[in-house]
Amino acid sequence: MFSGIIEKEGLVKKAGKSSLWISASLSKVKAGDSIAVNGVCLTVIAPTKKNFLAFDLSPETLRLTTLGRLKTGQAVNLERALKLGDVIGGHLVSGHVDSMARVLEKKALPEGFCNLRIEIPKNLIGLIAHKGSIAVDGVSLTVSAVGKRYFEAALIPFTLKHTTLGTLKAGDCVNLEADLLARYVAAYLKNR
Repeated sequence: MFSGIIEKEGLVKKAGKSSLWISASLSKVKAGDSIAVNGVCLTVIAPTKKNFLAFDLSPETLRLTTLGRLKTGQAVNLERALKLGDVIGGHLVSGHVDSMARVLEKKALPEGFCNLRIEIPKNLIGLIAHKGSIAVDGVSLTVSAVGKRYFEAALIPFTLKHTTLGTLKAGDCVNLEADLLARYVAAYLKNR
């Protein structure tokens, strides 16, 4: 489980067909640890002393997420799994990405803020609510508006500076994870 509060940015050092190597200065990481990479829960298979983390990527991960599109030198958001008793600064994020989606618009706002408009994939229609939570590339965001096929989130300068969301532009693809509560409510209503 994660909180959607990004701990560090890492850099892709190697992106293979089924593996990913990231350079990151995360201390005390060992094989078997869970790390969210752009919101995708991955298992560390080989931490090294040179601040490299290695991960295997399953066919399902490659199909549902943007990780298969990463290029050498590209920045990624990193968050370690929560421990019992940790503060949840964002919202509960499982690291199980629902879908990829396109950024439709990124609009600068006064004082360094910006508004991000992202398409809503078919499988997430009805799971995104105004003032609800959503994880975009692993970052916990509050939904500021919902349209028929899009949602918006206002980003603060800190988020823009300390996550990869600051470099997004229209047309880029991101990983989306709907709020866990929305998933359970939808499942309950469907099975009533």
